[in-house]
Amino acid sequence: MYGETLEKEACLVKFELDERLTRDSERLTLLGLCDVRLMRDSRWPWLVLVPQRPDVSEVFELTPLDQAVLTFEQNLVASSLKKATGAVKINVGALGNIVRQLHVHVIARFEGDANWPGPVWGHGSAVPYEAQPCGEFKRKFLEALQS
Repeated sequence: MYGETLEKEACLVKFELDERLTRDSERLTLLGLCDVRLMRDSRWPWLVLVPQRPDVSEVFELTPLDQAVLTFEQNLVASSLKKATGAVKINVGALGNIVRQLHVHVIARFEGDANWPGPVWGHGSAVPYEAQPCGEFKRKFLEALQS
């Protein structure tokens, strides 16, 4: 009874993307649970997965089923990103110190990239994508995701 009530109440709350994620990224595709977004910083192929669940800031706040789906989608996106970019390393992390809404960063890293081997956070200023390289990255990533 208690669990059913919580589920019904959760369905009444509408999911809204945090304004900072809206400003700093754009949607590439929507998976079963997550909105897959491209960060507007061309220094790294940098994706963000945002589970479409309202008022969730931690993975453990998701239902067990949603946790499993998040893990599956995270692995799918990470392997597709590696395939699309040929990256040396894929960094995956859910920090949420500034943007509290649960989101998972999936970043392709290369030896010699901006701030290698250090973290991408707080390093310089974002460099916007130019139209053609951005379109090419999107195409390659979405093809890798479909295969």
